[in-house]
Amino acid sequence: MTKALKRPDKVVEDIGRRAQRIEEARNAPPSSPLRGLGVFGMIGWSVAVPTVGGAFLGVWLDRVAPQNFSWAIALIIAGAIVGMGIAWRWAIREGGEE
Repeated sequence: MTKALKRPDKVVEDIGRRAQRIEEARNAPPSSPLRGLGVFGMIGWSVAVPTVGGAFLGVWLDRVAPQNFSWAIALIIAGAIVGMGIAWRWAIREGGEE
């Protein structure tokens, strides 16, 4: 009695390897030099928008509800801190994918 060897066909193996490579390429596209500029812009906007928003709100509050301190300076600092937190979270999330 002879044993029949169960060996997958060479073509099936090749197709499986190609499909796996295609799937890996889709899930992890190669890094582009322009991606760095995009990251730089995203982090910049993440900090700039809350900072400028805090400045505008602070100037308005200085006119409407004056205090012993400057609302504009306080809210610029608060906006910068919030923006840096947003940028930090975004950078951590994006860095975890690679």
